[in-house]
Amino acid sequence: MRVIHQVHPEDFVAYSTQKIREKFLLNNLVSPDKIEVAYTHYDRMIIGGAFPINSELKLETYDELKADYFLSRRELGVVSIGGNGVVTVDGEAFSMEKLDCLYVGKGKQDIRFKSNDVANPAKFILFSAPAHAEYPTRLMKPAEALPAELGSLDNNNHRTINKYIHNDGIKSCQLVLGITNFKQGSIWNTMPPHTHDRRMEAYFYFDLPENQRVIHFMGEPHETRHLFLNNEEGIVSPAWSIHSGTATANYSFIWAMAGENMVFTDMDPVAIGSLQ
Repeated sequence: MRVIHQVHPEDFVAYSTQKIREKFLLNNLVSPDKIEVAYTHYDRMIIGGAFPINSELKLETYDELKADYFLSRRELGVVSIGGNGVVTVDGEAFSMEKLDCLYVGKGKQDIRFKSNDVANPAKFILFSAPAHAEYPTRLMKPAEALPAELGSLDNNNHRTINKYIHNDGIKSCQLVLGITNFKQGSIWNTMPPHTHDRRMEAYFYFDLPENQRVIHFMGEPHETRHLFLNNEEGIVSPAWSIHSGTATANYSFIWAMAGENMVFTDMDPVAIGSLQ
């Protein structure tokens, strides 16, 4: 388990590109026949990947959690971004196709991941936050997610935001999660940008063609920085930071939040003209 500590915005302005990558970039999470996770001190969110190819993978606990099992005090959101697979929760099997989302509540002990086809293996992206109550395990298909269409082709940001785990969707303690897909010709996400001081956020970029890059912007609105990301890489966004990006080709991304307020529209908007 990789551990990521918090960064103060006054320190962030002095960071080099390499330092920013060390402190915020989520890479190497999708590793063949492994479960890889990163524990962040931003609202204690854990971000990870399970990539079963030749064998079933079990989500074990970690010494850093000081817990008998992974979901002893946590909840979990799982998003499928690859081939078809199965997630088994305490013996109950959930078949998952690409862009399906599975919520697993606090108290579930035996979580396993496997692929249906070795030639087209499943890939599962994991987001976990501390939980105070137990909510039922629930699978949601993309057609069931609550869509919000934002932006326009004129501004290169025409996109559909599918909300899975939120107040009006899958119930959770504090985890909020969805997927953003872009209309052809649009490449800007979360522009105009925003911050939300009540919660942190993490992005995971996927379906980016080979040899293309995502350019992710972060930092306080008056002091921004950027990083170039590859396909199937993510980034942590502190509450004080904007989180916005563009790319050299079409792509999708998962966004997940944890913190005090679960209202999706709880945002502090930032005018484009004020960005520096």
